[in-house]
Amino acid sequence: MADVVVTDKAPGAIGPYSQAIKCAGMVYTAGQIALDPATGKIVEGDVSAQTERVMQNLQAVLEAAGSSFDQVVKTTCFLQDLNDFASFNEVYGRYFSSNRPARSTVQVAKLPAGSLVEVECIAECR
Repeated sequence: MADVVVTDKAPGAIGPYSQAIKCAGMVYTAGQIALDPATGKIVEGDVSAQTERVMQNLQAVLEAAGSSFDQVVKTTCFLQDLNDFASFNEVYGRYFSSNRPARSTVQVAKLPAGSLVEVECIAECR
């Protein structure tokens, strides 16, 4: 049976989806963009600043699901511009210093709300 994960420490869904779903010992997150959960607005700044917010949002969703970055097995990362890859990678890498999951990173034409980056993941959970 699947359980919906909800936390007010990350932005609420801006469409008909859940922040995450727990099923069979795994958690599947929705993509997190650079929305500040307190204001509902995209954080100001470059891709580094936005990636920091994305990873904080993702961390909050994982924690609400009983998981953590140490339990992530796969991420999918979306960048509006692959020229931002090095800056993105620098911030992303701080969150995965000991456990480096499998990852795909792609450039997309546009992301919701004007975000420069979006990250989703699959993780084990308690």
